[in-house]
Amino acid sequence: MRFLFEDYALDTDRRELQRATDVVVVTPLVFDLLEYLIRNRERVVSKDDLINAIWKGRIVSDAALTTRLNAARRAIGDTGEKQHLIKTLPRKGFRFVCAVKEDRRPANETVGLIERTGEAPPRLSIVVLPFANLSGDREQDYFADGITESLTTDLSRIGGSFVMAQNSAVSYKGRAVDVRQVGRELNVRYVLEGSVQRSGKRLRMNVQLIDARSGQHLWAERFEKPVVDLFDMQDEIVSSLAGTLGAQLIEAEARRAEHTLHPDAMDLCFQGRAWLMKGISLECVTQARGFFERSLEFDPGNVEAMIGLANVDTVVGGSFTTDDGPARLAAAEAMVNKVLSIRPNSASAHMARGWVQTFTNRAAQGIREFEHALALAPNLVLAHAALGFAKSYIGRATETERHILEALRLSPRDVFAYQWACFAGVAKLLLGSDVEAVSWLRRSTEANRNFHLAHLSLAAALALTGALDEARTAARTGLALNSGFTIRRLLAAQQSDNPIYLAGLQRLCEGWRLAGVPEG
Repeated sequence: MRFLFEDYALDTDRRELQRATDVVVVTPLVFDLLEYLIRNRERVVSKDDLINAIWKGRIVSDAALTTRLNAARRAIGDTGEKQHLIKTLPRKGFRFVCAVKEDRRPANETVGLIERTGEAPPRLSIVVLPFANLSGDREQDYFADGITESLTTDLSRIGGSFVMAQNSAVSYKGRAVDVRQVGRELNVRYVLEGSVQRSGKRLRMNVQLIDARSGQHLWAERFEKPVVDLFDMQDEIVSSLAGTLGAQLIEAEARRAEHTLHPDAMDLCFQGRAWLMKGISLECVTQARGFFERSLEFDPGNVEAMIGLANVDTVVGGSFTTDDGPARLAAAEAMVNKVLSIRPNSASAHMARGWVQTFTNRAAQGIREFEHALALAPNLVLAHAALGFAKSYIGRATETERHILEALRLSPRDVFAYQWACFAGVAKLLLGSDVEAVSWLRRSTEANRNFHLAHLSLAAALALTGALDEARTAARTGLALNSGFTIRRLLAAQQSDNPIYLAGLQRLCEGWRLAGVPEG
């Protein structure tokens, strides 16, 4: 079903809002809100009607409801002042007042229309094809279908993504398909396909990501695990896939944007995010900042670019390599607060605010932000690692490793795993477990050799174990990556006043002095 009004089309089969030939990116909740208002346009719907239909009866504040309505209005070119499409009737409710036409053409006719118009697929557009059940037992179809459905849901949480609804993908179940034809028919850039096979007490899954235009395989992975609890395993696999695919899709979009003659705000934003995923060296953050700033020049309201710029300022402010660290962190917090005023349920924005708070002697608040982000996006692996990091600042470094291991369990090949290993290593240093710290920090530097804090932390750990020559080599490597680091700058940051943390920090500083790290 397609609802046509003014120059917009709301396609309920594809869960897509279009303006002319452009796709308007909206969150699933905003899409549901628009669809409900349009379907019930012949009457006034109350606040309770909306809460029951969209939020399934959960408690929703007036502010949250207003935020969602404003987002719906913005998506269709309306405003709270004009209200020429969505009208608020005081003490009564809301009504969609624009004339609407219903287009009930079959799906195949709609596909034909898309192909004839030559509309370009949306960025980060992907369809998860039904996973094949290779077990030889049709009763296991439910598990393959569950993986498909869960992965479709999780991928839709990637910022700026467009994920084809499962009811469109299911039409390909059991068919041999040409992924390029699928891309044309569904108008998506990427296709994810896979298979599930259960044999005795083992479960094997193969997954591959394919460029729908060229047919090129961009990424493939095999998972094999013992069957203990199928649903727990499904959650683990889906979390791992969603995290890995998020990174793969962003990299693919960044590569595509590099060859775009006239990049727009989202092209530039993807390139900025790709640079941050490479590492947090001076070059990476400088390049990322440039792309995010250019993105905001094109579109000052681009939330993803705003979060990206806040993350860059947080990285610089928390790296102890500049004297304007507090100003950078203040700028990051102001930017994140602006984002949350626009999009209060953005898990990425809550993560960004949690990092700023952790770096500014408010780790307990940061922990609450990370927990809130995890509640909004249960498969947000980064939040697990962030919780472990923040707890070390409030004297609970004994808990850090558990959180890091959980993050690595869910996403063992994550692009940010090198940071997580560093968090665990520093926690071990704070606890006086220097040998274990060396093991974790070597793991970090081997995963990504461009992270100066990992090399410097390794230098401290080695020095405290008595390996002074190797410690000084590690220190030189870290300082070569970022020469601005000094012990003075780290102590001046005053990131925590917890006495347990401060005692561990003194050990860390002792190791640095032995390794030849400059006082400052």
